[in-house]
Amino acid sequence: MSEALKSAFSRRSFLRGAGAAGVAAATFPALAAVPGAGTAQQGRAIADGDMSGLRTPDDGVVAISMNENPLGPAQSALDAIAATAGTGNRYHGEIVQQTVSTALDLFDLKRGYAALFPGSAGALNLALMSHLGPDRPLVYADPSYEQGPNVADMMGAPKFAVKLTSSYAHDLRAMLAASPKAGAYYIVNPNNPTGTMTPKQDIVWLLKNKPAGSVVIVDEAYHHFSNDESCIDLVAAEQDIIVTRTFSKIYGMAGLRAGLMFARPDYFQKMRSVSPIAPSLASLSITSAAAANAALLDKGLVPLRRKINADNREQTLEFLSKGGYSVIPGSQTNFFMVDAKRPGGEFQNAMLEENIAIGRTWAALPTYVRVTVGTRGEMQRFQAAFVKCMDKAPAAVNGAVLRHEPALNPSELTRHAMWGGLALG
Repeated sequence: MSEALKSAFSRRSFLRGAGAAGVAAATFPALAAVPGAGTAQQGRAIADGDMSGLRTPDDGVVAISMNENPLGPAQSALDAIAATAGTGNRYHGEIVQQTVSTALDLFDLKRGYAALFPGSAGALNLALMSHLGPDRPLVYADPSYEQGPNVADMMGAPKFAVKLTSSYAHDLRAMLAASPKAGAYYIVNPNNPTGTMTPKQDIVWLLKNKPAGSVVIVDEAYHHFSNDESCIDLVAAEQDIIVTRTFSKIYGMAGLRAGLMFARPDYFQKMRSVSPIAPSLASLSITSAAAANAALLDKGLVPLRRKINADNREQTLEFLSKGGYSVIPGSQTNFFMVDAKRPGGEFQNAMLEENIAIGRTWAALPTYVRVTVGTRGEMQRFQAAFVKCMDKAPAAVNGAVLRHEPALNPSELTRHAMWGGLALG
């Protein structure tokens, strides 16, 4: 790491952010009308599950590539931002501590067991970096989100990829067997990109059988879309586990940057040793903190948005199934994977020609593409374009980059890159 980069961070700001003043949040409901999507009539329609009135970005291009929530922030969050912005001349303020208290209360956690971050990427980096090294390997699933192995590369840590089970869950027994001295086991639950769940009892088994000194890191970025049990209560039970969450997905606050980490105080203390990169990762704006707090207290959001997402997802999956197309079953997220029967990048390009930006592919599933669940109208447009592109012979679009639009069809890892090439997401 360059000296210039090192000097860009302040240990004091990290201690202020990740310590007493930066502890923070949790996850549950929030929704009133819905973002600044337009008229009151649109707001009522959205509450009933019809999101077709929402505008699509970039001159009609359907952007269903990065697992963003088309609903945007809840009205309660927007109101909290407006009410707090006037105090923006001050650092932090009481709202950060208030958000901390809200989180701790929601999950029955003691003081010091939660932290609020600007998104969950920095939190994951700290959790991984503080437990990986040349003699402390990482064990992770394949395919899964790449942040774990990317951080392992940065830390010079050996890494062991383990295939998912036949039901696309993490194979925790195989993960345990992969390395007798692992520093960390990285579990994305629900998994990205498959959308599938790993049973909580399997994670409990891993905690009981893993080597001493290792940690289980559970990334629950998409857990709000699932009805399965969270692992946050295992933090309260003093287990060797770190759980992260984000407000970027179901809460519709990707651009506002707010995320959560749940862990024992000794893990937070260990993360402070990651200096000099750690600092400002734990410091976020008071408006983002206010939005996060309001979202946590808004009891209607999560169940309503979970249902809206599930309805649109299942309608699309039913359409694909009836058409004879292959999808990875069991998604409990706001995305799914479908087999394009050709290289995924080629199919992305074909869909872009139809003004539909879909997600990327993974090396372990080279012909599958990830598709974010959008509004009802967006998914109808996706369905029409999908059939049209599938009817084309493979390579009919020459397999080349026909139209590269990084703002609509990037790797989220590239999009969040920082710190000398470390890919975040």
